Amino acid sequence: MGKGTEGSDLSTGMATGHREKAYELLKADAHKILKLIEVQMENLTMPQCPLYEEVLDTQMFGLSREIDFAVRLGLVNEEDGKELLESLERQLSTLHEASMRK
Repeated sequence: MGKGTEGSDLSTGMATGHREKAYELLKADAHKILKLIEVQMENLTMPQCPLYEEVLDTQMFGLSREIDFAVRLGLVNEEDGKELLESLERQLSTLHEASMRK
């Protein structure tokens, strides 16, 4: 019986590790999007530019699909995924507002 419990503990630990890793990777991708938009706003285009909107929409869509995939695999809680997207949207909005004041 001990083996079954031990195996279960190991499996649970591995699953938790995979979930943490998946969430960290999604957070890293969200951070990359924020940095990409910061660089674009500073050096290339203004937020009113269609290129800015296209890049932003494409990046956000890609991240939302990644999150959806991780949720479907059971690696990320749906609420955590939504919060990650909402947090990025808030940060991008703050960045956009700051750029409009310049």
